[in-house]
Amino acid sequence: MTTRSPRAGEALAPSRQERSRLVVLISGSGSNLQALLDACADPAYGAEVVAVGADRDGIAGLDRAATAGVPAFVHKVADHADRVAWDQALTQSVRAYEPDLVISAGFLKLVGKAFLTEFGGRYINTHNALLPSFPGIHGPRDALAYGVKVSGATLFVVDDGVDTGQIIAQVAVPVLDDDTEETLTERIKEAERAQLVEYVGRMARNGWTISGRKVTVG
Repeated sequence: MTTRSPRAGEALAPSRQERSRLVVLISGSGSNLQALLDACADPAYGAEVVAVGADRDGIAGLDRAATAGVPAFVHKVADHADRVAWDQALTQSVRAYEPDLVISAGFLKLVGKAFLTEFGGRYINTHNALLPSFPGIHGPRDALAYGVKVSGATLFVVDDGVDTGQIIAQVAVPVLDDDTEETLTERIKEAERAQLVEYVGRMARNGWTISGRKVTVG
């Protein structure tokens, strides 16, 4: 089982004796979480969701975790003295489940130094644009405003920047002439979810290597 950050060019892979352990972080409805739970129901997928973390109570994603029998924890920023204390608490809770991979699935908080030190190279996120174009929280809106003909989704390794980590995979989504922010966002979400499930499974089964800006899966 992987329990540390990679050195340059080092391959990361789970133990061959067990499925890769996933901790999924959420802030809302948990549709990406549900897609991962559904995929993990097949033993051949090679992974299992061992815990779900959230930054708020009363969200549908926590109900999904409960229905699946997956333990969950909540760390609200307001319950901690500051963001550093929150980051340390989040790190401790995730560490307790010994994850091979930590997945931001609509998690709306930027993690800090403690979390990235612990899970660097193993914390991944998905963004609704083709990075490095249109980072931030309004990817589809910014893409439409710029007039691009192709947008999409990017799966990447989280670093200490905003959507600046190494790119694992990308999927293109055409921009239609009559697209609104809402219609484009919904089509990107479908492609984004499929990409997330595919590559989490591939990383779980085959491992991955990070060398500079390049990520190689398998």
